[in-house]
Amino acid sequence: MPSVTIPIRSLSAGPEESIEYMPMPREMSTFEMPRLSEPGPGNDVAGARDVLETFLQHFAGWLAGAGDLPVLDLKGLAADSLRVLNETLGEGEVAATVDTDHEIRIQETVFSGVWREQHFEAGGALRHDYLLAAPVPPVVGRLARERAASKLRDFELPPGAMNVPALIHELQEAMDRSGPDTPAHVINLTLLPLSPEDTVHIDRVLDGGSVVILSRGFGNCRISSTAARNVWRVQYFNNMQTLILNTIEVIEMPEVAVAASEDLAETHERLTDLVQWMSESIAAA
Repeated sequence: MPSVTIPIRSLSAGPEESIEYMPMPREMSTFEMPRLSEPGPGNDVAGARDVLETFLQHFAGWLAGAGDLPVLDLKGLAADSLRVLNETLGEGEVAATVDTDHEIRIQETVFSGVWREQHFEAGGALRHDYLLAAPVPPVVGRLARERAASKLRDFELPPGAMNVPALIHELQEAMDRSGPDTPAHVINLTLLPLSPEDTVHIDRVLDGGSVVILSRGFGNCRISSTAARNVWRVQYFNNMQTLILNTIEVIEMPEVAVAASEDLAETHERLTDLVQWMSESIAAA
C-alpha cells in the first residue's frame, strides 16, 4: 500500500496568522417576572387578576390530567383589564405565523407554555384572542399536517445532482415510519456534501409549508413546516444572522418548538405567585 502523507498544521497561531471562529450566540433568555401595573384609573388589576385565577383553575386540572386544554377567549374583555393582562403576560421567546384562510398570530408569553393566539377576519377585525396553555398551540400542528402530503413530490433531478437521490429516499422512509410515538429522524444538512443542484432540488421538493415558528431562546431558531407531512426545516442562526446549523427533522413537532412538561408545571407555580402578588397589590392600594 502506498504511503499517504498528511500535512500537519500547528493549532498555535503564528505571528502573522490567527485562528478565526464563527461567531456563536452570546445571549440566552432567562425568566424575569414581568412588571405589575399599579391599581388605579385605566389599570383594572382586579379584572386581570380574576381572569388569571379562572385560567389557573383550568390549568391545574389539565396538568393533573382531569381537564381539557386550558383556553380562555379574551375577546370582549374590558380594555382596562386587557391592558394590565397584556403588560403582565408580556412577550416570550417563541412566535409563530400560520398560512390559512384567515390571519392567525401566535406569541408565547414570558411564561413558558402560555400562549396568545389571535385570529383575525379578512378585513383585520379581531375574531378571537385566546389565552391558552399547551406545549405548542394545537392549531400549529394541525394546520402543518393538513396542508402537507404523505409523499414527497417527484421532480426530475437536475443536471449536477449528486447526493440528493439518497437524501430523498431517506426522507420518504422516515416519513413512512413517523407517528405520535416515533422519535425524530434528524438529517444534518450542514455536514452533508451537497452540490448547489442538490440544495436547489431539496428546496423545491420541500417548499410550500404553512407554518413558521421563530424561537429566540438561544440565538435564533427558525422552524418551518414543509409540503411533506411531519417534515420540518430547523435552522439555527447566530446573532450575526449567520446560519450555523441546518437540519431536516421528521417528527410530528420538533422538540425545540415544544414547552416541556417541567416548564409547564413551573409556569403554573409562577402564575400562582403572580396572582398572589396582584392580590396583595390590590389590597394595599
